[in-house]
Parts: sequence; C-alpha cells; structure tokens
Amino acid sequence: MQILMGNQQELIPVTKEHEELVEKVLLEVGRQFNQSENVELSVTFIDNTGIRELNRTYRGIDSATDVLSFAFDEDSGSTGEIEFISGSDTHILGDIIISVETAKLQAADYGHSLNRELGFLALHGALHLLGFDHNTEEETAVMRKWEEKILLDLQLPRD
Repeated sequence: MQILMGNQQELIPVTKEHEELVEKVLLEVGRQFNQSENVELSVTFIDNTGIRELNRTYRGIDSATDVLSFAFDEDSGSTGEIEFISGSDTHILGDIIISVETAKLQAADYGHSLNRELGFLALHGALHLLGFDHNTEEETAVMRKWEEKILLDLQLPRD
C-alpha cells in the first residue's frame, strides 16, 4: 500500500513520529485486508476550520469533526471490481482527512497521547475507505472489533 501524507494546518506540529505511526497503522490495515502494493491512499492533517468546511460541504453538517474519509470507489456500484487509474496499475482507495486540533482535544479527554489518537483516527478512516460504517449497532460492533484488533496487534491499546 502506498500512503501519501500532507499537513495543511499550522496550529499543532505534526512530527515525524506522528507520521510514522499513522503509516504503520495504515500499512497494518492494508496487510490485514490483503491490500496490494498498488493501492494508494492519502492522509491530510487539517485544522478544525478546514474540517468543518469539508463536513458542511460534503455531509451537510456544520461542525468540526475528528476524521473524514472520502472513498474513491464510493459511487462505483457493487461490482467488487478494482478500478485503476487510466494507463496505470494504481488503485486509489481514497482520502483520509484528520483534524489535528480535534485529535489533540480527544487525546487529552481519553488520557492518551496525540500519537495514539492520530493512529486511531487513521485506522478509523481507513476502515471507512474499506466499506465499514457505524450507522447501526451491528455495523458499529463489527467496526469496533476491527479497530480493537488492529490496535492491539500494534500494541496501541487505550492507555
């Protein structure tokens, strides 16, 4: 799996350690869900103002949130076929947008590090890109099971 990262906020420093953990988490998601090296996703770190604007524009919710995911294949139907960029063998899974501002607040609320919270949010976003959701109790239970499994496999349990 190929992971592209960008930082579009300046409020809270995103360190090399943060980026390395996010990459480690996403590579583990890719491994556990048999994603090939031809799969690409992006992670963008943003502030609350930026994520609020995206949330309002794309979800009709006028408030900041912690993470948004935009699946490239979301509207491609249920054929199960992987779509590739014309002329290449790269499959774009989608984009994960993380509010570092909200992540820092949540980390403090949960009593763990910003590093761990960014890892969790990247994992949560990646699961959405893979088709998981939490609109029903059943969906939530399945998604939480995967989140807990992967975090434990990476030795990143809630502190």
